[in-house]
Amino acid sequence: MYSWSLESIYPGFDSPAYKQDIEKLDTLIDELKSLANNLGNHNSQENLVNIINLNINFSNLVNRLSQFISLTLATDTTNEVATNQMIMLNKKIVQTTHPSTICEKYILSIENLDEIINQHPLLKEHEFYLKEIKEQGKYLLTDEAEVLVAQLRQSGSSLWAKQWSSLTSTLEVDYEGEKISLSKVRNLAYDKDPEVRKKAYFAELESYKKIEKSVAFSLNGIKNEVITMAKARGYQDPLDKTLKDSRLDKEVLDALLESMEESLPIFHKYLKRKAEMLGHKNGLPFYDLFAPMGNSQKAYTIEEAQEFIIKHFSSFSDNLAALAKKAFDNQWIDYLPKLGKRGGAFCAKIHPIKESRILTNFDGSIGDIITIAHELGHAYHNKIIFEQSILNSRYSMSLAETSSVLCETIVKKAAINEANTIDEKLAILEQELQDSTQVIVDIYSRYLFESKVFELCEKQFLNENHLNEMMKEAQLKAYGDSLDPNYLHPGMWINKSHYYSGGLSFYNFPYAFGLLFSKGIYAKYLENGPSFVHEIDRLLANTGRMNISDVAKSIGIDISQKEFWKKSLSLIEEDINLFMELTKEMI
Repeated sequence: MYSWSLESIYPGFDSPAYKQDIEKLDTLIDELKSLANNLGNHNSQENLVNIINLNINFSNLVNRLSQFISLTLATDTTNEVATNQMIMLNKKIVQTTHPSTICEKYILSIENLDEIINQHPLLKEHEFYLKEIKEQGKYLLTDEAEVLVAQLRQSGSSLWAKQWSSLTSTLEVDYEGEKISLSKVRNLAYDKDPEVRKKAYFAELESYKKIEKSVAFSLNGIKNEVITMAKARGYQDPLDKTLKDSRLDKEVLDALLESMEESLPIFHKYLKRKAEMLGHKNGLPFYDLFAPMGNSQKAYTIEEAQEFIIKHFSSFSDNLAALAKKAFDNQWIDYLPKLGKRGGAFCAKIHPIKESRILTNFDGSIGDIITIAHELGHAYHNKIIFEQSILNSRYSMSLAETSSVLCETIVKKAAINEANTIDEKLAILEQELQDSTQVIVDIYSRYLFESKVFELCEKQFLNENHLNEMMKEAQLKAYGDSLDPNYLHPGMWINKSHYYSGGLSFYNFPYAFGLLFSKGIYAKYLENGPSFVHEIDRLLANTGRMNISDVAKSIGIDISQKEFWKKSLSLIEEDINLFMELTKEMI
């Protein structure tokens, strides 16, 4: 009852259905190779229809196979059969790289693409998919250069990233006479004991001295490769590439960032109050940023969690509540922690069978109920997107959290309202404000830091001292006087994986976009009432077949204007004002 069932995907690796689909995959790969080699034998419309149909069949099959394997591994990381199947599947998929590139370049070569698309319903349905391929194709290098780039990346950014991963994952932190991992010492920032938090902070910073010189080389190496490749492909800079990959306009990002910057004093007010409550007179030291407040001891059973979620989802939408009930009744969720199961939580989308699977590590806290609600929000987004072709189901990270944060907000608001004591209410509210502060204030500092790194690293090598000072400068700009300037966190550039990718830069602002976009949708719902739920469904359906601005415009929202973002931020301000009210007698 508390474990998920994968039966509707495949009964097992030895089942006839699984074996037949592996054979079918080989057939589709051969068909793709044949299609790529015979494009000259057909007219453009025939070729495009064949490309679309073959990619639909291939994507559906790979999605089904890969999800079955990865979901099996998620609850049993030592499963050798699943591991070997994943290796085998990846080897098969690699065979499609060359024929897929040929097909993409063929699409790029069609001059009258609009005319051909308008002449066929299947092509019209996939208009955005085809045009995005053509748009992105402008930034492709020659076939030979693309192969060379892929090879060089293995000894460049990929290797630098592995160095960072190896250094941080094996770093031994000296804490209270013991040697513990970096992740363990960072988790102590949430401890109830203030002395534990403080000692952990100093131990963490001291440990970075062992690896900071080497990590600085990783960061410089990766960022310079990104700059070089962005320019070679014809982008203005790394940010331009990130925006195009994200389907986001620069004016939208500017409106978002300006709104975030203007809202900072609201967050500073909250942080200063927290500092006062913890006895600090010069702002909050970084080591108390995650100090817990209040106390929520209530434990919930899984059944109580399900009942709580359905009750409050029903107040928003019958369809949302029905989706949650379906997930509960049909064993879509793997709830409990166990040996060999991966940590955290996620929601997997299985498009061919129009189902989702959710993994959590439930221990009965209100936070775990909120986590389930969050993941069910992804499942609801999946339900809407399942009505589209799988080729129209890929959406950018900035939109990925729209439904999940919306559902999380519904349940959090309910949990705060239903808390029996001020202490319990404060504990839930503080967790919400911690999360919002990280996504707005800290993310803003990370965006400032990464922008500065890209600006300077072409001109000079940024050693560990430069990077430490740049990080402190970014934190001061974001947190202002709400943080104690004597206790900042200069090593934050070392422990955040988001900086160490050659293929994904500015892995920061999408978090803020996702939170505030979802909050803005919720604000519109509060203004318009239940009838707006249909608009939200329409928005979710469009996320894979429009750029972000058009997705928003489809329900009458202009995200290039700061007014939208300010309404989103006003919801967080309401929470901060409630925090101030609840704690006014506590200082």
